[in-house]
Parts: sequence; C-alpha cells; structure tokens
Amino acid sequence: MKLENAIRALAGTMILTSLALAHYVSPNWLWFTAFVGVNLLQSAFTGFCPAENILRKLGVGGSCCTKV
Repeated sequence: MKLENAIRALAGTMILTSLALAHYVSPNWLWFTAFVGVNLLQSAFTGFCPAENILRKLGVGGSCCTKV
C-alpha cells in the first residue's frame, strides 16, 4: 500500500471510530475528530504529517524490491 493511501485510511478510520465513540460513549470524543481534521489541514499547508513519520517507521509504503 502506498504511504499516501495508508495515511488516508488511517485518518478515515480514526474519524469514524471517534464518531462512533461520540455517539455511544461521550460527545467529548468529537474533540478527537476535530484534532484529526486540524492535523489534516495543517499538513496540507506545511507538509508535516506526524502520521506519515509513524507509518514510515513501521515500514508502510516501502518497496519490497529495493536493495540497500
């Protein structure tokens, strides 16, 4: 999976999970949804994305055929 697709999948999963938690547990979970949205917005302008750094360290988006 490409890194960009993994970031989108992670963000979508986090948003849907926090919406479900807000519905079933507490409306305060909407703050987490807002945090994810603000993080997506700032990364569009600054190019800095913490999720990208974390996923890259976990090996997502690397090529399996690249020799070092």
